Amino acid sequence: MRSILPIVTLLLVASPALGQSCPAPLASARKLVLVTPDTMTSTMATMQRYTRSAMNAPWRVDGGPITATIGRGGTAWSHAFRSYAVPGEPVKVDGDKRVPAGIYPLGRSFGFGLSRLRGYMRITDGMTCVDDPSSPTYNTITSRAEVGWKVSGENMWRIPEYRRGLVVDYPTDRAAKAGSCIFIHVRKPGVPGTSGCVSLPEPEVERLQRFASGGAVLAVVPRQALGRFTGCFPN
Repeated sequence: MRSILPIVTLLLVASPALGQSCPAPLASARKLVLVTPDTMTSTMATMQRYTRSAMNAPWRVDGGPITATIGRGGTAWSHAFRSYAVPGEPVKVDGDKRVPAGIYPLGRSFGFGLSRLRGYMRITDGMTCVDDPSSPTYNTITSRAEVGWKVSGENMWRIPEYRRGLVVDYPTDRAAKAGSCIFIHVRKPGVPGTSGCVSLPEPEVERLQRFASGGAVLAVVPRQALGRFTGCFPN
């Protein structure tokens, strides 16, 4: 199976709607999923959905807010957004159990069952997300038949939380071991945090899959950092 988690190049682009530069892909987004932890060490966050009719239109609430579970290590700035960090704030590396702060396209919905969602990916035996930075397939979903069993990866068909979810098109850096296999997925009961993903109750994941159909953007930004993106997010 070919890699299906593309590496996304993030650029700063001018948005006439915002009158300033906002990070891509936010500047051109019509649907936004905003995840806001209270602090960099919080393991829970507020998630709110927004829509707008055009780039120069205001954001409007589209459901929520709801509580999301995030990394049990808290939050760290992704390698692509490390310029937004202030001294003392961590930058994401593999194995830190932190959700990566930044702005990313939401990719394909996935799950164990069948679905009519556009671009839906059914998880089948052997599907694996590679988290081994020594592998050229790092941060991609592939199969054990392709990469073998020596390469470290998440065996997605064996993980109950992946029975429903969405891929985050996360722009990692393999040389920097900048993190891999970032998803929105079903919350595991009784677990205080994730390994670096966003988790929700299953009905909310299903709702988010429908919302993101056709394209949406995920923003993970700690509350204290929202002001660093002045004019980019809903008031």
